[in-house]
Amino acid sequence: MPFIITDPCIDTKDTACVDVCPVDCIHPRKDEAEFATATMLYIHPEECIDCGACVPACPVAAIYESVDSTPAHQKSLIEANAIYRAGDADAVAKAEELVKAHVAAHPEIMAIAADERQAAHAKF
Repeated sequence: MPFIITDPCIDTKDTACVDVCPVDCIHPRKDEAEFATATMLYIHPEECIDCGACVPACPVAAIYESVDSTPAHQKSLIEANAIYRAGDADAVAKAEELVKAHVAAHPEIMAIAADERQAAHAKF
C-alpha cells in the first residue's frame, strides 16, 4: 500500500491532492455521492501508482508515503484507506467507522487544528 491519508484530512477534505492525481485514486471526489458525508479522503491502494504527486499538494500534510512511515497512533487509518471503495456502501461505512473510532481514541490530537496536526504528532 503506497500512500496513506491520515487525520489532518479529517473534516478538511481539501481536494488539492485529487486535482494532481494522474490516475484518480483519491476518493471521494467532489462529484461522488460520498463526498458530502465522508469524514476524510482516502487513497485506493490498488489504483495508486505510487507517483507521490499528492504529498506536496496536500495543504495539511495528511499523506504519508508508506505504511511504515505512518505514525503508530495513525495505524487505524491505514485500514480505513485500504477498505474504502467509492460506490460500495458497506466499504464506505466500514472505513468511516474506523475514522470515527480514531477520532474518539485521540481527542488530544483532534483538538489541534488540521494544518498543525502533523507537526503535533511528534508529541504523542
